[in-house]
Amino acid sequence: MLEPVLDIQSLSIAFSGKTVLRDVSIRIQAGETLGLVGESGSGKSLTSLSVLRLNPGQASGRILLRHEEQNVDVLSLPERQLPSIRGKSAAMIFQEPMTSLNPYYTCGFQVMEALRAHEKMSKTQAWARCLELFREVQLPRPEAMMRAYPHQISGGQKQRVMIAMAISCAPGLLIADEPTTALDPTVQKSILNTLKKLQDERGMAMLFISHDLGVVSTLAHHIAVLYRGDLVEQGKTEDILRNPKHPYTRSLWACRPRLLSAAQRPARLPSVEDFMLGQEKSEIFHRHRPQIEAAAPVLLRAEGLTVIYPLERDWRGKTKSSITAVDGVGFELKKGQTLGLVGESGCGKSTLGRALVGLVQVHSGEIHFGETNLKTLTGEALRRFRPNIQLIFQDPFGSLNPYMLVGDAIAEPLWVHRKYSSWAACQAQAKNWLQRVGLPIDAYGRYPVEFSGGQRQRIGIARALALKPSVLICDESVAALDVSVQAQVLNLLRGLQEEDGFACLFISHDLAVVHYMSDEVMVMQAGKTIEHGGVERVLEHPTEAYTQGLLQAAMPGQ
Repeated sequence: MLEPVLDIQSLSIAFSGKTVLRDVSIRIQAGETLGLVGESGSGKSLTSLSVLRLNPGQASGRILLRHEEQNVDVLSLPERQLPSIRGKSAAMIFQEPMTSLNPYYTCGFQVMEALRAHEKMSKTQAWARCLELFREVQLPRPEAMMRAYPHQISGGQKQRVMIAMAISCAPGLLIADEPTTALDPTVQKSILNTLKKLQDERGMAMLFISHDLGVVSTLAHHIAVLYRGDLVEQGKTEDILRNPKHPYTRSLWACRPRLLSAAQRPARLPSVEDFMLGQEKSEIFHRHRPQIEAAAPVLLRAEGLTVIYPLERDWRGKTKSSITAVDGVGFELKKGQTLGLVGESGCGKSTLGRALVGLVQVHSGEIHFGETNLKTLTGEALRRFRPNIQLIFQDPFGSLNPYMLVGDAIAEPLWVHRKYSSWAACQAQAKNWLQRVGLPIDAYGRYPVEFSGGQRQRIGIARALALKPSVLICDESVAALDVSVQAQVLNLLRGLQEEDGFACLFISHDLAVVHYMSDEVMVMQAGKTIEHGGVERVLEHPTEAYTQGLLQAAMPGQ
């Protein structure tokens, strides 16, 4: 039997004497994919970072990696030898592209840098290869993307730049840490096919990390399941899916929303805790959901919204070329209603959400909150209005102040908007909200860098909900969460919506999640609304070919 490309033996990791990963052993052969699944904070990313020795903790055990036709123990290598391994023998697609891309350099420069360092290409050769890679991962306007900075492109596009960078030097091992989390179904399907194709052509081994067991099942030959730092189950994919032995593994499959008929949508999704306590068959998951009353008041109304971004300016600052990100979009949101907004990355979903809260300038059109025209609000009147519409950002790390305790980040808006009379009361509410989104009270005194991507997203959700808004805009608010926590957060959002009656604009590329959450669905393509109606009509009987394509791409992992 051939030596594996990656052989992790009894890996344990500790921080300040506390062991967070215990005795993990996995092997991956050339041409094989191992799917590593588990909830946020279970140790998936710690395991993968250790392969490139990017993990700051104290690691013990052995990590044998194929490098230049021999196996080397990464944990015992001198620091000076690590650059020759990173990017060439093993490369990684990181979970949060915004924090992995350098904001001071263009996307093209950063990919070219890897090519020139490992492949010894000229600048011209690296440019041509980078352009080819950008086309391979289906980035729109690849020539423009070469010159774009990370902040100028969408979250899904940033992820595709990271994928292009990781595969650029044809590594023997590709570590993919949630590589399709930020991508819409059609691009996700395309990227997974690209990874499969590269693997077949180059005999590449792959460690594929995901919270979505459905995605992993379409790609992986073997699956390993991590739960709270322990490897609780591993085996062939078909065996794990057909007969999962651990209740946690069963929960990962059962907690996922599914594209069922509207009549079959449960009132509540099961969670990991339900399975661990043996309550997964509770009748509460089959109750009917309440319907939105036809006479419910309209809280938010948008009419003819248009947002235009300049692409190039001349030396005087005058716009030479531009792109219409949102083109004449209109909709209504009633009290207690959820409108799902779907479409491919770059179609204008996030721009629309930001326009509604005044974070991007609206070129034309109007936004009404009740009887108030938001375009007329300025200064103190605008500040007093802010709590009414809150936004949960797509990038959890970029939306949190790295120098502020996460508890203070939640308490601060409560204090600024005078929701409570004392800072101590604001702190108490912040701790309450940390618990409500599944984090311990002691998380209050920690900084964003100390949390995983999924945990940071929960902090962002708590911060938005703490102000008790009338309208909540969720911009990919559960994309970074594992399915167990996703179920918990979705249940929380629905429960709070039923209690408080807030309206919700739910932006997501995950059609199953949108189907579970929404009363109506709006589909966007290239800035325009192409389909809008009840969830049953749009997602179960779509009339547009574009919507049908999104649904077909979303179905295989179900």
